[in-house]
Amino acid sequence: MIEYYKSMADGIIIKRPELESGTWMNVVSPTEQEIEEISQKFAIPRDYIQDALDTEERSRIELKRAAEEVSHSLVIVDCPFETKDELGFPMYETMPIGIILTEEVIVTVSLKKSPVIESIIASKIEQYDTASHTRFLLQILYAVSYFYLKYLNQLIGVTNRLEGKIKQSMKNEQLYAFMAVQKSLVFFATALQSNKAILDKMQDVEHFMQNQENHDLLRDVVIENKQAIAMTDTYTQIISGMSDIFSSVISNNLNMVMKFLTSFTIILSLPTIVGSIYGMNVKLPFAESAHAFNGIMLFTFLITACVTIVFWRKNYF
Repeated sequence: MIEYYKSMADGIIIKRPELESGTWMNVVSPTEQEIEEISQKFAIPRDYIQDALDTEERSRIELKRAAEEVSHSLVIVDCPFETKDELGFPMYETMPIGIILTEEVIVTVSLKKSPVIESIIASKIEQYDTASHTRFLLQILYAVSYFYLKYLNQLIGVTNRLEGKIKQSMKNEQLYAFMAVQKSLVFFATALQSNKAILDKMQDVEHFMQNQENHDLLRDVVIENKQAIAMTDTYTQIISGMSDIFSSVISNNLNMVMKFLTSFTIILSLPTIVGSIYGMNVKLPFAESAHAFNGIMLFTFLITACVTIVFWRKNYF
């Protein structure tokens, strides 16, 4: 699927029916025919497009330089997206998005729709300028860092909710959900370090640093990325320690329930024992007494009450 977008004077992005000057081309899950068409029309190497469609592709950058006869620049960045694990629990993964800069147009390539690209199309974060390729590239990278921070905050909220539930839990469901959070942080840590490498390289490229606005925007992107890395590292360490604690909490909750059931079973067995003894077909004390039943019931109640009080004081309930 190939779509064309263009920013207006007020920064709002609108969809265009065809390629125009200052247009952004968004390519999602292209067919072989579309790849060939884009490659031939803009003289883009097929590898640039195909690499962005590889789910295992890591972040990298290939920038054109004035001294080289290279007409295109390629930036592949890992972007986060929300998904579910094998058990249906929410988690976050990353996928590569290729950003190709040509003389005529800026092209983004992804295997499927990305929330980052969708937010840019909806202009939910800031005003965009598709005509300025370098600045628009930096704005995309800033949006990527923004979404990492957004999803990290959501993971923090999920962790806090799980912590509240797991205090009373005896099931494994919360642990499975907790494991999904751990997997998300692992994906984020790997992707953010890869993104950091390309941002460091961009800081060394002259044409990113000549324009003061681009210089400031790139600095903001670097800061946001570093903040996301710091948050990921911090919560990875916290969750690593909490994982064992949560397992112990669930085991302890189960032990408390078993202790309660065992104590309750002992208490219920006392009337049964007394009733079984006086139900035997042999001569027993008070068998001929008219008040035998009342006496036995009173004795049973007293011994049951005493045992209950003892268990209560020992916190068996």
